[in-house]
Amino acid sequence: MKTLLTGSSRGIGKSIADLLLDNGYEVIGTSRSAINRSTNNYTHIACDLSEEQEVQKLKHLFTEDEIPEVIINNAGIFMEAQFEDSDDDWMDKWDRTQQVNLRSMALISKWAINAWKERGIEGRIINIASRAGVRGDTGEYAAYAASKAGMIAFTKSIARSFGNDGITAYSIAPGFVNTDMAQGSIEVYGEEYLTKGLALDSIAPPEQIAEMVLLLASGKLTHATGQTFHINSGSYLV
Repeated sequence: MKTLLTGSSRGIGKSIADLLLDNGYEVIGTSRSAINRSTNNYTHIACDLSEEQEVQKLKHLFTEDEIPEVIINNAGIFMEAQFEDSDDDWMDKWDRTQQVNLRSMALISKWAINAWKERGIEGRIINIASRAGVRGDTGEYAAYAASKAGMIAFTKSIARSFGNDGITAYSIAPGFVNTDMAQGSIEVYGEEYLTKGLALDSIAPPEQIAEMVLLLASGKLTHATGQTFHINSGSYLV
């Protein structure tokens, strides 16, 4: 099954790509820079989602003879935007965050939905959101939290609007995940800070997010469309 996965080069995205490839999926991955994988089932497109014209590189995927049946919107950025910043700097960071985390994934999803409806394909959209999109975050990451909240609401809207077309959509909301991004936070705040308040004694491995993606991609949970799946080591229970 052909799958489009944004942000496939590292962290959660790499774990998702590895697991899908191990299970026979054909993966089209994107990241800002080119990468190579030693498999015929992987194609990479260098695409900077912070640039609107770069996002257009992906539109052709939905006009080809064989189009992706699963979309996994995983790419995201996590930028500080302090309330003390100048208005221009603050809004620039907000705009960049919304462009990558929300606007680009919405446009990709739009292309997919229209192509699926035209061809009668029962497609699936899986959006990698965040715990922050449900509970909020600290002030400097308000833009990130807002983008992920928007992603979750957008997912629910897709589920409600296109279920009768056989199109399903899901959000996954991780807390801290053991990736290079988390390692950077550990260096700043310390591991004790990141594990404080967890029901478990460690932050989630990216492989567990990948396992949930694989299950949703399989089409075995169609009646869970619109739901948000929380993988956050018990730190925030809904």
